[in-house]
Amino acid sequence: MNRLGDANGLRALRPYLRKRSAPVPGEACELCGAPTDEEHAHVVDLDRRSLRCACRACALLFDNPDGRFRRVPDRVLHLPPVAAARWAEIGVPVRLAFVFFNSRLGRWYASYPSPGGAIESEVAPERWAELSRDLPPLREMEPDVEALLAWGPMGCPDLECFVVPVDACYELVALCRTHWRGFEGGDEVRAELDRFFGKLRTRADNP
Repeated sequence: MNRLGDANGLRALRPYLRKRSAPVPGEACELCGAPTDEEHAHVVDLDRRSLRCACRACALLFDNPDGRFRRVPDRVLHLPPVAAARWAEIGVPVRLAFVFFNSRLGRWYASYPSPGGAIESEVAPERWAELSRDLPPLREMEPDVEALLAWGPMGCPDLECFVVPVDACYELVALCRTHWRGFEGGDEVRAELDRFFGKLRTRADNP
């Protein structure tokens, strides 16, 4: 099978897919070109380190750990909080960031949103291992497609933590790029962050 999957295989799968809401005009699967609805799936392109929109048939083809593309899961876990001081020790200098494992490079990386996009830094391996021992769900995160997301307003001693699908992190980066104003972000981005994390809490399961 080539990197986009066999076209006949895609057609064979479609009769078994449950019908969803009508596609949004202009939205299409970036793998096969089929129309998608607003709540479509995503896959990660590991070679380009980018996110692609996918129809359900294509997403099913990449629900495995091998190959160039990986389907992004949809689970959200609400974890116990992490002390802000401990968060800084793993090598993340900000209070809004996500950490994921890059399987191509074999390392954990932290990314934090900024007005110019995501800024990336390496995580201290020994500190991450210590945190993972205390938070078992971190040891079960899927490489490349799930991340630990942490957030805490200035002055809060602890950071709120979630295991999230990586497409939620892309959404967060876009949110900050769009709404950030001035040095500290401003009221608009704070309101958007409250909305974003409120949605995560609604989706989340407690481990």
